[in-house]
Amino acid sequence: MTAIDIATATTPTIPARTSRRRGLLRQLIDSKKALAGLILLALFALLALLAPVLAPGDPSLINSTGSQAPSAAHWLGTTAKGQDVLALTLWGARSSLFVGFTVGLVATGVAILVGLASAYFGRIVDDALTLVTNIFLLLPGLPLLIILAAFLPPGTSTVILVLVVTGWAGSARVLRAQAKSIRGKDFVAAAVVTGERPLRIMFREILPNMASVVMTTLLGCVIFGIGAQAGLEFLGLGDSSVVSWGTNLYWASNDGALMTGTWWAFVPSGLCIALVAFALALVNYAVDEITNPRLRSRRARRERRG
Repeated sequence: MTAIDIATATTPTIPARTSRRRGLLRQLIDSKKALAGLILLALFALLALLAPVLAPGDPSLINSTGSQAPSAAHWLGTTAKGQDVLALTLWGARSSLFVGFTVGLVATGVAILVGLASAYFGRIVDDALTLVTNIFLLLPGLPLLIILAAFLPPGTSTVILVLVVTGWAGSARVLRAQAKSIRGKDFVAAAVVTGERPLRIMFREILPNMASVVMTTLLGCVIFGIGAQAGLEFLGLGDSSVVSWGTNLYWASNDGALMTGTWWAFVPSGLCIALVAFALALVNYAVDEITNPRLRSRRARRERRG
């Protein structure tokens, strides 16, 4: 049998890959956890997009009606400076979701490149990339975040850069392990024998078989991005002029909202962060439940009992 015959027999066909992806999407839609998480995420995304319509004007505008409790005029009350909390929450969703998903996509992209290159090329490349990954893993995350954010100019781009630099290493290690196991499969060896280019093998043969791990990694990086941005801005290391859920918490703390009992100044932003993280965790758990044979068998047993 020739190398071309081996490649034809062992390499997954495009329709098979397409049907596998459609099957994963169909199972995600059928999963109650994933559906609930996706609906919640879609709701937050819709509110963020409609913020200029629902709360027109400058949300950080200061007026004389400070520290008012929730009422018909201000559904979520006002801050100590008289800013409408509902407007701050809606506009803050735009920045927080943008930073979270941007950090998730970029950090996952870096992790994919490092993991695939390390697993495919091996030897010197693997040793070098593993060394760099281990260095970033050994560096304490929170102090590094604080140092980078303190010395770089404030702004959204700085926050994204800092979070990507500190958030890719763990994902790269997971993806490298998964790619290394796929690297030894017969269809990858057949692709190498037939003379396919390394980039084509990595992104057309190996990466599609890591779809579930990549999706789980992406969701985890998005959760990290949203939470870490809020933590940095709460500590005053972000751009305080940008309206986000983190800066809302920062200004609420500065205004003594906890001491004065004006809970409405900080609860909405904190609750939004928790709900978005919960929605992403639901989708993440559903993906793991669908792709993990052990969890899938447990789910099937529960459905049979039901």
